[in-house]
Amino acid sequence: MSEHSANPSATPGRSRAVKAVIPAAGLATRFLPATKAVPKELLPVVDRPVLQYIVEEATQAGITDVLLITGRGKTSMVDHFDRRPDLEERLAKKPELLAAVKRTEELAAIYTCRQPEQLGLGHAVGFAESHVGDDAFAVLLGDEFVKPSEPLLPAMLELQARTGGVVLAFFEVDPAETSRYGIASVEPAESEYADIAEVVKVTGMVEKPSPEEAPSNLAVLGRYVLPGRIFDAIRRTKPGSGGEIQLTDAMELLRTEGVPVHAIVYRGTRYDTGMPLGYLQTVVQIAAERDDLGAEFRKWLAEFVNKGDETVTDAVLNGLRDASGGANT
Repeated sequence: MSEHSANPSATPGRSRAVKAVIPAAGLATRFLPATKAVPKELLPVVDRPVLQYIVEEATQAGITDVLLITGRGKTSMVDHFDRRPDLEERLAKKPELLAAVKRTEELAAIYTCRQPEQLGLGHAVGFAESHVGDDAFAVLLGDEFVKPSEPLLPAMLELQARTGGVVLAFFEVDPAETSRYGIASVEPAESEYADIAEVVKVTGMVEKPSPEEAPSNLAVLGRYVLPGRIFDAIRRTKPGSGGEIQLTDAMELLRTEGVPVHAIVYRGTRYDTGMPLGYLQTVVQIAAERDDLGAEFRKWLAEFVNKGDETVTDAVLNGLRDASGGANT
């Protein structure tokens, strides 16, 4: 395991989180019937499943211990990261494909825990307690990820190591979309954290408020770095929105009890594969940017859209980005 717990800039006595939890037990009803047999997290984005992009995001930040919170019918997620000696033997004379297959085996140590029924994100995260213990840890939702060249998690890990509290990530949404997300009210953060990123101090959170009730347009991105005491807060959290145990409510409970809560406002590229439209946008954008596929794919897309008019293709791709929140696609 990578030795990233030593952090000279962290507050003495605190260490940087070295474990990640990926809740991935949901039924993915928006993608039925495809997800009846194939977990949504394994839907391919070109030639890699969504889940691999997320694990790679964690390992890029130095985290190589990953716990998957799974549900019924999702054992294939673990299989994706397991060894396949028979396949490796068949690929012996195809070194590029062999390297791609072996990479999935070497990314991280993958552990699993079964969530018997889906009762909310907080409920899912609670199952990680025996694996994580009292240490801080990262939570990465299983349907969104960020562009590798525009990382988010390293700054979040650094901020949490300094504050010892809860660290979130926010992105700006259209005010009409607040009912889809956890929304926060914020104030300027302490100046001592200005060297990390665009940091704000969280003064309140509410799960999926109506546009009229939303305190801001800053939505919670699916990345969290949490202290171990979140587990006790989850146990004390009553069902909230949708009758489920919400992680937002547990974090808000800690905040009211004096635990510092900060967030980084992310201005980079965010891919959201949680709904069919966002998934399709992600596939198109990543395919269009690939060195090996991009040029030919963009040419075909231009021809498909308007008989070879590439300016229309540019307009289409820009429209896809705008539809998902501008740069935060």
